[in-house]
Amino acid sequence: MHGFPRGRTAIVSAVTHGMGETPGFHETDLAAAAAVKALKKVGLTPADVDGLWIAQPTDMLAGLSFAQYLGIHPKITGNNRVGGSSFLTHMHEAALALDAGLIDVALIAYGSNQRSSTGKLVSTARPDPWDGPYKPVLPVAAYAFAAARHMHDYGTTPEQLAEVAVAARAWAKLNPDAFMRGDLSVDDVLSARRVADPLGVRDCCLVTDGAAAIVMTRADRARDLATTPVHVLGIAAATTHMQVSSMADLTVSAAAESGPRAMAQAGVKPADFDVVELYDAFSINTLLFLEDLGFCGKGEGGAFVSGGRIAPGGELPVNTNGGGLSCVHPGMYGLFTVVEAVEQVMGTAGERQVEGAKLALSHANGGFLSSQVTAVLGAPETV
Repeated sequence: MHGFPRGRTAIVSAVTHGMGETPGFHETDLAAAAAVKALKKVGLTPADVDGLWIAQPTDMLAGLSFAQYLGIHPKITGNNRVGGSSFLTHMHEAALALDAGLIDVALIAYGSNQRSSTGKLVSTARPDPWDGPYKPVLPVAAYAFAAARHMHDYGTTPEQLAEVAVAARAWAKLNPDAFMRGDLSVDDVLSARRVADPLGVRDCCLVTDGAAAIVMTRADRARDLATTPVHVLGIAAATTHMQVSSMADLTVSAAAESGPRAMAQAGVKPADFDVVELYDAFSINTLLFLEDLGFCGKGEGGAFVSGGRIAPGGELPVNTNGGGLSCVHPGMYGLFTVVEAVEQVMGTAGERQVEGAKLALSHANGGFLSSQVTAVLGAPETV
């Protein structure tokens, strides 16, 4: 048997907790609350979990401390850290372990109190000896670097980047859990305080608290736990560098590798997706990933997102919860792309529900466009 176990594992529960501001709680408290909520939703308890995956903002040994916090003794504990994409690598490992029969219930969790504890975006990455002397303000400087190159090479405009933020805010307005739900226009984005040219503050992700958790089982058990289990049809990862200055091409990320592989595993193509959840830490991310994942040609991202194409009512629903730009961004956003994809496929997304959503793409980014992981998730009829 070779290749990814297409559709043989499924997500049966996916929740968020404490999004926005939750003063007085430790990051582990938030992750635990999300985990217990996700398990309880399908009639399980921490004692049922024998596979645990977690990557916390300040705890490098979170797999150990979180198992202790929950009072469990998992057979497999995963603590892989590749930035915000860590949780999709956790899904990848969980799917393989479940399919191999090594574990029966996988829990993947994350929690951060970044807003109430520090009030600013905290990056564990540090400049290397070559970039360090230039004193880049990371991570924003790295993404500004990529945005400037995209503008230079393809004529992408600040207005086109602004369309990404405006579309995200339009989705956030439909999401009662989103942190920022006020009006936002292209002019608002363009006139906002500059952070790292060409990116202004509205091109940058929020700094919030928040937690998320998902529960995975094998497909045969999933049918007994969830009305609409969301099957994992494909997951692929690719890493190309650490520091952004080592990218071969600042306008091409490893999503150009992970996306096609994940879609090949699932047997789908970009045009098949009903909803697309992308890691939009910065507005440029959405353009790069839409291009790299094959939704449009390289350099065409700016034109592609214009005219409300990715906003509510547009041709391609992207970041339907409001994304990292308007919904939630507690340090690492990857698991939230999965939760929103699952909600859409389960049909539980409320006012922002995309009608008839059966196939969803979740894509996460880690580091400085360094690690890219793509997951294809589908309703039972897609298996």
